[in-house]
Amino acid sequence: PEPRLCLRARRAQGAAGGPLFVNVCSWTGVPAPSAPGAPIPVSAGPLEEVAAEGDLYSIIDIAYNPDVLQRGEENPEKMEHLIHLTLKFIEERCNLLLSHSYNIESFKLKGSLERMQRRLKGRQMPTPHLNRNTKKELTLDQLLHSIEAEECSDAPVLLKERSITESKVHLIEEITSTEVPEELSTPVYEMITVKDANKKPLKIELKVELPKVSSVSECDLRISKDDIIIDVPEKYKLQLDLPQLVDEETTTAVFNKGKGVLFITVSVAKPGH
Repeated sequence: PEPRLCLRARRAQGAAGGPLFVNVCSWTGVPAPSAPGAPIPVSAGPLEEVAAEGDLYSIIDIAYNPDVLQRGEENPEKMEHLIHLTLKFIEERCNLLLSHSYNIESFKLKGSLERMQRRLKGRQMPTPHLNRNTKKELTLDQLLHSIEAEECSDAPVLLKERSITESKVHLIEEITSTEVPEELSTPVYEMITVKDANKKPLKIELKVELPKVSSVSECDLRISKDDIIIDVPEKYKLQLDLPQLVDEETTTAVFNKGKGVLFITVSVAKPGH
């Protein structure tokens, strides 16, 4: 791994801990994206807390394929986007809250080259045992962050972008080969019956929050005259009795990728149908 860029990020207002230095490195050991717009593979070292001469700061090493960084260096907009993806990924992975502002430092690497390469290659430096003589400069919370990051540092990870029409927010999805399937959870939903001026039911609107879903193609939607079932394999299951009989052929479903929300509208059946 070779250092290419060092970022200085700040914790969000009110969050404990000093600044975070992100060593962005190029490494041929990280594969390039399989196609334009495909997830970007990334390798990350553990989060390391450093207490030196009264300063407390953190370092994390992030490596991309050289081609990814080359494209970023040629196109400032792509580099800015990659940096935002990187910071969002670090927040998710290490359970941190970062401010959205950052600085690109004049130096390319915080800390020593050897330590950075060891952290990324998994040959982590032996961590000193905390004993009574150790200065209490690291809080338990910071140590937990460090341990969590080390435990998950070997898992293969992809940064995945989801396109959103209404804004340029990009979400990140961490994919690991060792993921344990979770129990199906019931998503948060809101159902309302829209009525006309005479209080006669016209249609039923259902809003379902599916934050773990990135595409409507993952959802299996079944609707009958009196109930609705939404099934997302390995993620969500929702079965609802409808307050009115409906005409299922009028069903429309729209999935907002940015908010992870599914909107379903169906007309109330006319009497005699």
